[in-house]
Amino acid sequence: MKKNHLILIGIAVVVIVIFGWVKSTYNGMVGVEEEATTALANVQSAYQRRADLIPNLVEVVKGYAAHEKETFESVVNARAKATSITLDADNIEEFQKAQGELSSALGRLIAVGEAYPELKANENFRELQVQLEGTENRINEERNKANLKIQNYNISIRRFPSNLLAGMFGFEKMNKFEAEAGAEKAPQVKF
Repeated sequence: MKKNHLILIGIAVVVIVIFGWVKSTYNGMVGVEEEATTALANVQSAYQRRADLIPNLVEVVKGYAAHEKETFESVVNARAKATSITLDADNIEEFQKAQGELSSALGRLIAVGEAYPELKANENFRELQVQLEGTENRINEERNKANLKIQNYNISIRRFPSNLLAGMFGFEKMNKFEAEAGAEKAPQVKF
């Protein structure tokens, strides 16, 4: 009888240990997944700030540079396209491409400001330029933070033995933000 009790106690201990490990591992994966999705939301928030700022920038500059209508229209169109895509873990590449087109259009807009000093003399334009530069820096920071959180998440679901539970509970690898094709080359600004 004592031998049966010892076996039952041993089985109970093993079950409790396994349950504790499963619970701890699962909760850990949920935690790092939430951190990664929150980081993605922060990236989207930074992009939204930029999208909200652009119409103001465009309106101020329009008043001073009607002759560069095409540049402004490309910014407006790129913004519309960029804000029509919602960022999630499944469409980072599509979202990033639209944001890249917007960045390119904004680069041309800033070049207009540099090419026409009378625009730079306008205090509103300068302030909005500063805000835009700050926003671009924020976006870059948030993307870097998101990549770190996504990296931590991906590591946690790919390591053994956590990967066994990750597969069972549907945790899937997330994609990181990557540089756009050709980003390794310095852009040329021509006037």
